[in-house]
Amino acid sequence: MNNVSIKKVLSLLTVLSLLWGIFGIAVVGEWEGDVAPAKNVIYLIGDGMGYDHWKMCKQESGTDKLFIEDGFEYYGFAKTRSLTNAVTDSAAAGTALATGVRTYNGAIGVYLYNPLAIGSSPKNLCEFAMEKGLMTGVVTSDSDDGATPSAFSSHSVERGMSLDLSMQHVESGIDLIWTASSGNITAETVKDTEYTLITNSDELEALPDGVKSIGQFNTDLWARENDDNCPTLSELTVEAIDRLDDKNGFFLMVEGAHIDKHSHSNDAAKMTEAMLEFDNTVKAAVDYAKADGNTIVIVTADHETGGIVYKDGKYSYTQGSHSAANVPVCVYGTDDFIAEGDTINNVDIPVFISKALGADEEAFPASVPSSFNFKYIIADLF
Repeated sequence: MNNVSIKKVLSLLTVLSLLWGIFGIAVVGEWEGDVAPAKNVIYLIGDGMGYDHWKMCKQESGTDKLFIEDGFEYYGFAKTRSLTNAVTDSAAAGTALATGVRTYNGAIGVYLYNPLAIGSSPKNLCEFAMEKGLMTGVVTSDSDDGATPSAFSSHSVERGMSLDLSMQHVESGIDLIWTASSGNITAETVKDTEYTLITNSDELEALPDGVKSIGQFNTDLWARENDDNCPTLSELTVEAIDRLDDKNGFFLMVEGAHIDKHSHSNDAAKMTEAMLEFDNTVKAAVDYAKADGNTIVIVTADHETGGIVYKDGKYSYTQGSHSAANVPVCVYGTDDFIAEGDTINNVDIPVFISKALGADEEAFPASVPSSFNFKYIIADLF
């Protein structure tokens, strides 16, 4: 089953006991103290974005200052490791940021001890927000089967189960899921569902208010490339906020995926384009929060990619993979979260968000029935 075996599961269980008992790794997030309620939370994830990506972006673009550098009230750092590895992958990191639970590399929204999600799986923030009656949205420049968007809508033993992840989006009930296209979701796929499929800017503009939608855009959303009828990430974010802005409040996750993708190939020029567009997106979210007065904006990353260092007068990549470096945490709209310069566990961030949206001590992290569907696993295997 996609290289997942009973032997691997047993090995992971052994590792879990060692990590938990000997090294004291935070398995589940926590946040103590009073948290003032917020009507809305916008959660922005720069995939692969380390602090030095900001520096490299300025170096490459000639920009004096990024909005993300001084547009927030508090700045700190988050540890990123997974439960089984000092260097996380995007699946485990997305799960940590979405559910407040650490798991093994490759897993999407499942406990390490229960990879098939039999009976229960960690509740993600979208599921929690829907229980609270809030509007929900997932926006990313990645495809719908990417690790981070899937962590906010799906539960899977293995991130490579593309069709299963896509179908769980369609079954999730999230109000809007706007992504690049994986090819799995088509007009036929959503025909008898509550969702309307949109594929370009014209269809987005024509979408009636109050309609649940899945966006499957066929060109990159991280920069304007050869297609004026495809929205950018920042444009999608502004539109998503407008559609989710409701008297009961909303939760929105936005991911800039191409900071990571271009860092894997050590392409500083394209990473810079992606970082600048993510910066535009962050500014749009904070501008809304300033005008609204009851919105929290939190920006972080799932991990750092590329091992960027300052050497010989410039910022340079040192590797083509993820690193174990801590990543930035930027906070606007609350002084109940981190103090300036604090270093926290990434699993603490979603727990704080849940409390800001009304969770009690037992509500999050918590278990919910899994939407794991074996018919999609079978389709992926054969």
